[in-house]
Formats: sequence, C-alpha cells, structure tokens
Amino acid sequence: MPAKVEATPALPGLSPVCGKPIIARFDGGQLSSDAGVLALREIESRLGIADRLARCVADPRAAGRVVHGIADILRFRMLMIAAGYEDGNDADSLRYDPAFKLALGRLPDGAALCSQPTISRLENLPRTRDLLRMGQAMVGLYCASFRQVPRRITLDIDDTFDAAHGDQQLRLFNAYYDEYGFQPIVVFDGEGRPVAALLRPARRPTGREVRGFLRRLVREIRAHWPRVEILLRADSHYCAPEVLDFCKRWPGALLVLDGSR
Repeated sequence: MPAKVEATPALPGLSPVCGKPIIARFDGGQLSSDAGVLALREIESRLGIADRLARCVADPRAAGRVVHGIADILRFRMLMIAAGYEDGNDADSLRYDPAFKLALGRLPDGAALCSQPTISRLENLPRTRDLLRMGQAMVGLYCASFRQVPRRITLDIDDTFDAAHGDQQLRLFNAYYDEYGFQPIVVFDGEGRPVAALLRPARRPTGREVRGFLRRLVREIRAHWPRVEILLRADSHYCAPEVLDFCKRWPGALLVLDGSR
C-alpha cells in the first residue's frame, strides 16, 4: 500500500512556548472571522425580521428568474451591518464568506450570496408607501415582543446626526455639526427597546413633520394596543404648536419635554 502523501504539511521549526509545542498548519479549509453572524441568524430567524420587511415590498422581477429573494437580500444586508460592514461594497467579498453563507442557509461550498449591485437595486426599490409599511412592520415587531399588553409606555423621541462619508443622495450640510449627513428621527421606549426610525435630511424637523411622524406611530401602536397610554418624551424643540395640538386630540398621548437631552 503506497504511503499517504500529506499535501499541506505543518510549518516546521517553531519553538515551544511554556513547554507547549506550536504547530502551524495550512489545511483549515474555508475560514471566516465573522462566526458571530450564526448567533444573529438564530435571533433573526426567531423574530422573522427579514420576512416581515420583505412582505412590504413588491418584487417586480420575473419569478422564474429570481436567484436571490428579497428576504434573503435583506437578511444578508442586516447581518452585514450587524457585523460592522455598513458599506454595500463589502458584499462583493462577503458573498463568498462561509459564515455568511451558513447564516443564509447555504453550505460553505454552495453558490455565492447576492452581490453589491443586487443590494443597491433593492435599496432603491421601495417607494414611499413601501417604506411606511416597513415602518409599521417594525412597530408590530415591537408590540409582539411583550408578553402582555402594558398599561402605559414611554417613548423617547429624538433626532441624531449621521455623518455621510461620500456623495450619498439627499445628504445635506448641517452648520451646527459642520458636516454633510442625515438627521434621522429615532424612537426607543423607556426600557431601551427600539420602536421606530425615520431617515431624513440633516436639518431640524418642523412641527408639521414631527406631527405626521407621531400620528403614524401612535396610530400603529394603538392598532395593537387600543387602550395603552403613551408618554412622549422629547427635546424642547419638539414643543411645536402642531405637536401640542396632536397630543390634545389623541386621548392618552402625553408630551413631556426633557431639556437636558
């Protein structure tokens, strides 16, 4: 019987450390530094975030020719961002990563995941109504996280500056921050759970804009919890006549201003 030939021998001549031998081999196969996405996969699978959002967007592609479904593209993009790869261009290398493939239900030696152009097309696909439905789906996910309906919830609403490092569409220059970027509105409840977010230009929101955002948010929460009391906690610049009128007309919606925020 012929002797077995080792194609990838260990690197010889390495000195031991604290009496322990050091062996370096090069037959590890496909490797990844992002194994944490497998744990995130379990969380996303239990919550069904990608499937919830995918149902909000109509797919105009011919069904028989679709390789990457909208839910899979969204799932890949979310896992990329969670792993620190916020740039869509990173997909061109991560689409071959074995950990990301496993997180998307594919074997490491299976077909590659979607590319950056596919992700970019999806990011430009949703229209205004689709985005509103996606926002409603995230509020529904928030409400579904409670085991029982609460009597009252506190919603912290604020806008935050997000600098743009490139020529992104709709970016604006903000003189206060002395940078180009966006100024999204984000909402968390009193326990720190994310509730809603609205990507918007880098300028202070007007009272009319805030009122429209709050109307949609409160209406969607009340669709799940008709009798819940909602305490809105915000910076003083949210104290606009339109916002105060909104709170007067919606029973159980109270506004508290936090000047220290």
